[in-house]
Amino acid sequence: MAEFGSRAGSAARGGIASSPSPAHGKGAFKAGDGEGGGGGRAHLDGVGNRVSNGDCALVGTREELGSAPPDSPGVERGYSTLQPEGKAGIPRKTSIIKDGTKQKRERKKTVSFSSMPTEKKISSASDCINAMVEGSELKKVRSNSRVYHRYFLLDADMQSLRWEPSKKDSEKAKIDIKSVKEVRTGKNTDIFRSNGIYDQISEDCAFSVIYGDNYESLDLVANSADVANIWVTGLRYLISYGKHTLDMLESSQDKMRTSWVSQMFSETDVDNLGRVSLCRAVQFIKSLNPGLKTSKIELKFKELHRSKDNPGTEVTKEEFIEVFHELCTRPEIYFLLVQFSSNKEFLDTKDLMMFLEAEQGMAHVTEEISLEIIRKYEPSRDGQEKGWLSIDGFTNYLTSPECHIFDPEHKKVCQDMKQPLSHYFINSSHNTYLIEDQFRGPSDITGYIRALKMGCRSVELDVWDGPDNEPVIYTGHTMTSQIVFRSVIDIINKYAFFASDYPLMLCLENHCSLKQQKVMVQHMKKILGDKLHTQPPNVEESYLPSPESLKGKVLLKAKKLSSNCSGLEGDVTDEDEGAEMSQRMSKESAEQQNVVPVKRFQLCKELSELVSICKSVQFKDFQASFQLQKYWEICSFNEVLANRYASENAGDFVNYNKRFLARVFPSPMRIDSSNMNPQDFWKCGCQIVAMNFQTPGLMMDLNIGWFRQNGNCGYVLRPAIMREEVSFFSANTKDTVPGVSPQLLHVKIISGQNFPKPKGSGAKGDVVDPYVYVEIHGIPADCAEQRTKTVHQNGDNPIFDESFEFQINLPELAMVRFVVLDDDYIGDEFIGQYTIPFECLQAGYRHVPLQSLTGEALAHAFLFVHVAITNRRGGGKPHKRGLSVRKSKKSREYACMRTLWIKTIDEVFKNALQPIRDATDLKENMQNAVVSFKELCGLSPVANLMQCILAVSTLLVRSDNTPLVVMNLHDQYPTMELQGVVPEVLKKIITACETMIHTIKTLIENADNVYEKIVQCQKAAMEFHENLQNIGAKEGLKERKLQKAMESFTWNITILKGQSDLLKYAKNEAQENLKQIHYAAVSCGLNKPGSENADVSKPRRSLEAIPEKAGEENGE
Repeated sequence: MAEFGSRAGSAARGGIASSPSPAHGKGAFKAGDGEGGGGGRAHLDGVGNRVSNGDCALVGTREELGSAPPDSPGVERGYSTLQPEGKAGIPRKTSIIKDGTKQKRERKKTVSFSSMPTEKKISSASDCINAMVEGSELKKVRSNSRVYHRYFLLDADMQSLRWEPSKKDSEKAKIDIKSVKEVRTGKNTDIFRSNGIYDQISEDCAFSVIYGDNYESLDLVANSADVANIWVTGLRYLISYGKHTLDMLESSQDKMRTSWVSQMFSETDVDNLGRVSLCRAVQFIKSLNPGLKTSKIELKFKELHRSKDNPGTEVTKEEFIEVFHELCTRPEIYFLLVQFSSNKEFLDTKDLMMFLEAEQGMAHVTEEISLEIIRKYEPSRDGQEKGWLSIDGFTNYLTSPECHIFDPEHKKVCQDMKQPLSHYFINSSHNTYLIEDQFRGPSDITGYIRALKMGCRSVELDVWDGPDNEPVIYTGHTMTSQIVFRSVIDIINKYAFFASDYPLMLCLENHCSLKQQKVMVQHMKKILGDKLHTQPPNVEESYLPSPESLKGKVLLKAKKLSSNCSGLEGDVTDEDEGAEMSQRMSKESAEQQNVVPVKRFQLCKELSELVSICKSVQFKDFQASFQLQKYWEICSFNEVLANRYASENAGDFVNYNKRFLARVFPSPMRIDSSNMNPQDFWKCGCQIVAMNFQTPGLMMDLNIGWFRQNGNCGYVLRPAIMREEVSFFSANTKDTVPGVSPQLLHVKIISGQNFPKPKGSGAKGDVVDPYVYVEIHGIPADCAEQRTKTVHQNGDNPIFDESFEFQINLPELAMVRFVVLDDDYIGDEFIGQYTIPFECLQAGYRHVPLQSLTGEALAHAFLFVHVAITNRRGGGKPHKRGLSVRKSKKSREYACMRTLWIKTIDEVFKNALQPIRDATDLKENMQNAVVSFKELCGLSPVANLMQCILAVSTLLVRSDNTPLVVMNLHDQYPTMELQGVVPEVLKKIITACETMIHTIKTLIENADNVYEKIVQCQKAAMEFHENLQNIGAKEGLKERKLQKAMESFTWNITILKGQSDLLKYAKNEAQENLKQIHYAAVSCGLNKPGSENADVSKPRRSLEAIPEKAGEENGE
């Protein structure tokens, strides 16, 4: 794992401004770390060091059958790329690697040459075969942590794979290609899994060759993911075509692609001369691939001419095709294509269907859908007519918006908008009129236009008396310029519902005289008219109205006269953030700075009557608020005060925000308009976290990214655990959240495209040395970051091929941020970033569109990544659901109930213990069985069951294409039927599959009964909720013990809700597993003829949500 960059690099990307997970070392972050006035950022330590691509520090002993004598010194060798000179790179016999676990390496900034910018790109199977014939150095992994450097090469006749040096007979140090059963990627054999150096081997560099009748494995680690991909692709090609490989290589030089490029050249060659000018050729290739730099295309043509001693400035068709192949082929996409195309140079409709279903998580894909994609993205007419997707069409599809990482379902309003306003996070702006700093900066109406166009739903107006009886807006006690109040209301009226129809809140800080207050009222009534919501709150209600019911309305948040005020004006307390800032700017002592005198001012009744459900009041303490505050009253918190409550009264703050709106505004210390970290307050449920929209950086990236998830409408529904009246949640938890199942996020950073040179960096010319950070922002238990290696001198198409894993304990509050930096010893420069809520991630192979520091899209600049989410049972899409780590029944942890010391209630919760154990066993038994099946299939836990069935299908078919085993799909639960003698290894896979289906069946058939028992316990306990305090008092509990009992009650209810939800999601997951098994069996031809069951998962009685109170129709 990396040491996370230099300080300069950290400043460039902002850093994480929340407490990191304990697994990532100690470090306290303050609000605003890494931005403006927020200070530096913590450096995480190297706990859990991973070894990057092939940089293996491995355990080594003498190979039993090897060549090293007992006293041979160990040799640790560096990287090697493909060897151009046959055996030039063969290591010495003393190639046993020393024990690297005794000295854990801390990876500092490194330089990688794995993208091989000066090497010829791999763009065909022929390139892979040629590279294998030349050979390369690979690490051979054996049991007991033994690892050996060997030089592997493919015989020229392509019939066998050899390695050297070896004391074996040369005829024994080889594997016949025809004996190879399969080639597995990753660390997915028993030898890899049981190896002591498992964690030190890169998943992306490891692969295994399974061969012989006993299914032995040759386990290898390449020096880079590029090299591993070459060997995997080449070997799979050889397995598919055997002795016909040469014929296939000669006939399959991607004629469809070459024909299309030739046709394009002919259209450019209007005079039919067989050549075009260099300028025209460059322009044409750029039109086909707009992200390419003109200078790079010109240079490639000139290099080609130089190699052929051709001084001319014209380009022939052959030269054009060669340069096009070189510049417009992305090897990582080629490797992906051949993986799904059965080693063809294109995807047909069935191949594409399989890719979309198994990898991209699309449901109900038909051949017609595949054809539509091919017709839309395949550039060649030949491919469109035949239904074939070439490498260029596949690249077009993967870079299209359809394959962006952001789930398109979230581009429109997709959340329940009928909850109370207090149940939503609200996109909010601070001192919206300012466009620079807080003390001397200009005020401008463009601040309102920008914020409203960005989906902001709460803007601020600091109003003072102005000349000519016209109120003006500016920050009092400062040197900021002024704008006329009427102009601002005009602009607000014009843009209020430009980006969202949901209510807009005007936070009015009123410092005007009674005379000019009346002018304000006239302007607002005249300009805003019926949009102003002035209907008084219903005193019989307990919660604010919903965003849905307030569509198109403008809410005024301001001071309001008390109901018993009978005059035309009255006395109210003043809100004056500017005075506080002015104090901070003065040279008073620290003690005096903390004292803001309470001022009072006269408020006219007309203005007071415009305030309905957002009455500003001063906050005293939580207990007073719980007892006295009305639901339509709203408190504002200085960032410093809110931070204190978040750390010292986190539970109270969360409970307070279930019913009341809380607005948090930046500290007066932020004169430079720097931003606080909104996550610090969202985790406490604070709805209105006011941001300085004019200041770009990490904090605004988080804010902008967060509010994308609900159609950018400015409202995001908070997690259920933060809304439910009876629920236990601590904002500062550094562990799992009660009742919420942690998710594992697997991210593979594959490559980058067209990274621009960082603005303002001139020291290195046009050279870019990029690396990528993946950051997780959320509750403290989730905050983490990891970085890739640096790719040297390649901003055009760097290959990273590095995988990371993060545990997400509260997915609904987590965000993922990708940051690309330029590695420079002077100071790492920011290239681009993209921030996305965890809930919006699309699984599969995705492109991440990078954005500039100020949020604009960077033209043609992307990251190419693979995303998988396992153990996801908190809702969401089927393709995001998966599995957790296996746990034996003995080590299994069951959710526990807390004792209240109130006998009648404790008995109720005691009755829930057995159903909770049963629910856990049902879930864990299925998960264990699925993971075991995946392992035997040679796949990692990230894979889904469809991929598993596809992976083993080739092993379950005889050479004459008849199946060794078929699945009877007639009933709801598939059964396996042997069709002859099956090798022992395959019997294990079949047995594991049967066990898995049995556990799925057990879960589906028992889930409802166990669920009902948990529900009944929850309902019985909720009967005591309203009188809990009185019952506790009668039992003799006082003060602290009574408070503890009430907290324990909330904890237990949260556990019961969580366990019932998890069981419900587990049942859905089990049904999804059945669908995948069924679909994959039919796709692979493993189904028993005529046994397809169209109704795979028959509808069963649904698991209903539990109401919190009797009489409620729906519970949270």
